[in-house]
Amino acid sequence: MAEGPRIKKISAASARAHTRRSNNNRASFKVSSKMIAQVAVGLVASFLVWAYLSIKPAPPKVCGSPGGPPVTSPRIKLRDGRYLAYKESGVSKEEAKYKIILVHGFDSSKDLSLPISQDLIKERQIYFLSFDRAGYGESDPHPARSVKSEAYDIQELADQLHIGPKFHIVGISMGAYPIWSCLRYIPHRLSGVALVVPFVHYWWRCLPAELSQQSLKKLLVQDQRTFQVAHYTPWLFNWWMTQKWFRSLSIMEGNMDIFCSQDLEIVKQLSSGPNIGQEKIRQQGLYESLFRDILAGYAKWEFDPTDIVDPFPNKDGSVHIWQGYEDRIIPLEINRFILKKLPWIRYHEVPDAGHLLIFNASLCEAVFRELLNP
Repeated sequence: MAEGPRIKKISAASARAHTRRSNNNRASFKVSSKMIAQVAVGLVASFLVWAYLSIKPAPPKVCGSPGGPPVTSPRIKLRDGRYLAYKESGVSKEEAKYKIILVHGFDSSKDLSLPISQDLIKERQIYFLSFDRAGYGESDPHPARSVKSEAYDIQELADQLHIGPKFHIVGISMGAYPIWSCLRYIPHRLSGVALVVPFVHYWWRCLPAELSQQSLKKLLVQDQRTFQVAHYTPWLFNWWMTQKWFRSLSIMEGNMDIFCSQDLEIVKQLSSGPNIGQEKIRQQGLYESLFRDILAGYAKWEFDPTDIVDPFPNKDGSVHIWQGYEDRIIPLEINRFILKKLPWIRYHEVPDAGHLLIFNASLCEAVFRELLNP
């Protein structure tokens, strides 16, 4: 006779033990899930804090404020309450025949020293007025700094120092975008203009797309990326310029590949002499001086250079662009294009010169002689 299936008997104690183990496993799973969720939230929060601190610039160390650098230069107070530091040189403005405002470039200041001969200064009776642009040196930062604001800072400086209804103006490299602004917003105040190795904006609306792209690609890749971040995602710019994962602006790394042989010779000459005021340039913070300068320049402009009309239709003044053929920082093709659209500009393309041509004594003198000859 076949036996039926055997039924295993489980004691009540074993059943209770099994139930306890199942409950413990479920409890452990719940605790583990809760811990994972807490860790995830903590990681996300930490990342957000890190991202915020990386994106947010450090507060500026404003000159004359508690804990800030001392004020050692004469300054004017602008209508909006900011202070602008300036420097006067050449002959006195009372005896001057020509009054020239100098606009410094990137990572520079009012203490910029140009190789202008005293003979030329006395011969032409030239008064020079230079100033620290917003955030540089001893001039207060300007949170709303823009291409337009630069022109009105210059106009107010001229008015408060009583240099007259008109003046000549020279902008060097990054200091050229304030000159374009002056040509647009205060042309009636100008007697003559020189843009030396002038800044170019790769996203000016007037530029053909192919020209813009080709010109941008002539730069080092790290510089291309830097200007793209400044233009397209300015809120990320502080992070981009301070992070260590990718290379950013070459000139701030001391990369000498951006200079041609002529520039390198000039760098060698300049490094052998005193560099007055160099320690003050960035003293209020990198963001308020250098970074905000780039952001203002590569922001969306209200105008293009080709929108500007000749400020001297009666030929009582002139506008000049000086471009080094060997310049590796400013692609000459864009300035050539602008010249075709604005034929009233006098274009000087120097064959054996680079970005630092203004520091060549003979070329520097040529810039000022041409400027003062309408």
